This record gives sequence, C-alpha cells and structure tokens, in this order.
Amino acid sequence: MLTKFIGILLVVGGVWLFAQGWSRKDSVMGSLSETGTSLANKFDGGSRTPKHMVYMGGGVILAASGAVLLARNKRGG
Repeated sequence: MLTKFIGILLVVGGVWLFAQGWSRKDSVMGSLSETGTSLANKFDGGSRTPKHMVYMGGGVILAASGAVLLARNKRGG
C-alpha cells in the first residue's frame, strides 16, 4: 500500500516538474536562459544546460521511477 502511494506521488510530482520546465521553456525567462547558456558555453567551452532542461529531465526521471514502483506493486513484487 505504501509503495503504491509513493509511486503515485512520484508520478504526479514528475508530471508537475516536467510541466513547470515546459512552461519555463516557452517563457521569456526560458529563452533568455537558453541564450545566456549558449553564449557562456561558446565563451569558455563549458557544458551548461538551461534550468528548464534540468526541470524537464528531473520530471521524466521522477515519473519513470514512480511508474516502475507502480508496475512492481501491481505484479506483487
């Protein structure tokens, strides 16, 4: 029961985090972040990523983890 609750919580949190990243990507802050990151990477050769990409990636990881927990719980594992 607890595993199922945690799985649902992870999926919901992952979807929410992904949606936050997606909305930031389409905003003015997202486009400024992409431009600033691109310029900084060209200046010093670093490998930075915009904040919205981190949000979206984290959301996918959380949602996938929750889905795995739910699948394992459904199988009885």
